[in-house]
Amino acid sequence: MGSKLHIVILAAGIGKRMKSSLPKVLHELAGRPMLSHVLESARALQPYRICVVIGHGGEQVIERFCTNDLIWIKQEPQLGTGHALLQALPELDEDGATLVLYGDVPLVRTGTLSKLVQEGSEEKCAILTTELENPYGYGRIIRNEDTRAIACIVEQKDATETQRSVNEINTGIMYIPNRKLHAWLPKLKNDNAQKEYYLTDLIKMAVDENVPILSAQPDHNWEILGVNSRAQMAELERIYQKENAGRLLEDGVTLYDPSRIDIRGRLECGNDVEIDVNCLFEGHVKLGNRVKIKANCVLKNVTVADGTTIHPFSHIENSAIGTNCRIGPYSRIRPDTNLNDNVHIGNFVEIKQSVIAEGSKVNHLSYIGDTVMGSNVNVGAGTITCNYDGAYKHQTIIEDDVFIGSDTQLVAPVKISRGTTIGAGSTITKDTPENELTLSRTRQVTLTGWKRPSKHK
Repeated sequence: MGSKLHIVILAAGIGKRMKSSLPKVLHELAGRPMLSHVLESARALQPYRICVVIGHGGEQVIERFCTNDLIWIKQEPQLGTGHALLQALPELDEDGATLVLYGDVPLVRTGTLSKLVQEGSEEKCAILTTELENPYGYGRIIRNEDTRAIACIVEQKDATETQRSVNEINTGIMYIPNRKLHAWLPKLKNDNAQKEYYLTDLIKMAVDENVPILSAQPDHNWEILGVNSRAQMAELERIYQKENAGRLLEDGVTLYDPSRIDIRGRLECGNDVEIDVNCLFEGHVKLGNRVKIKANCVLKNVTVADGTTIHPFSHIENSAIGTNCRIGPYSRIRPDTNLNDNVHIGNFVEIKQSVIAEGSKVNHLSYIGDTVMGSNVNVGAGTITCNYDGAYKHQTIIEDDVFIGSDTQLVAPVKISRGTTIGAGSTITKDTPENELTLSRTRQVTLTGWKRPSKHK
């Protein structure tokens, strides 16, 4: 894109209609702040410099995006888009050109921006326009009737009735030579209904100086939609998710209902993947071939290997799942868990910070935490590892071929040696010998003649 492409992102808006103390650009779309989406598209152009103009809650914005590749610029007071860009002027070199973006227009694609940049140069301006059936609220593109060249941009509140009938609108995204910005920005005036300094007045200056103004259009009108309210945020969320679902379908993924999937990060899928309704994917999730994700599951920063099925209502986070595993329903796999191949984790089982080797099963109502479990282990219903002493976590080691009876407590630190069988209802506090039956029970007694207490009449 050239060594002197500057990008300025205007992100100072208060967002009164959001009715929130959070800066508008920090409100999340698909699990990330709106500004994060804009920065992703901007960085993909490999610009020479990125400036972000902040205002309301600017300190929160800086704290959220603590990176070295951004220049933060304060706009105070906030007197319009032209005034915002003027604050960034000292950071814009005399040579090169500047692409102006908006922190609350999160869906604009890098490909669209690339087309716009290619239309402009250090001698020509370029603006992103599109046609809307209902252009209310947008500045209108007024063209010369004879040459169809852009003559000016008129804001909604300043437009005549004839001008308001124009369907071609200004998206606000524009590309302007830096040399012209240094000449024009200080000349902006606020002679308008809003008493603000409009960035669009630069176009009139370009026309007056016979500077060519070219235009480009996005592939989709939703790319230029901005957010000013919770309702608009919800609308863009559905657009974003619909686009993600469409890409998955094109890649061969089976979605039981494309309107009921949410991706808040990056989802990679192999061949013949099936995803049921109401599933949520956060962070980076990678699904191997023939993986099945049943209804109402949540996966965050997870890799799932070939042939594994995640049954309904299971939550998996920051973990790795091997091939041909069976998880759930109603399982919770917490961070730093590694399940090897052919592991079964059943209903109402919680696994945390544990490694479980091939072929082991924890099928019912159990908690396994801070554990290293060998292969071919069978854990009975109601088993828990007592890993926390009130101050520190301790490890449980369960070696290969162990059978643990139901309702067993393993009090860490403890090692259950290879081939051990634990009798049901035991509390194990000491290491067990290999290939032996270990149990701890009090003697069962019956009290003859005992009667259950009853209330007096």
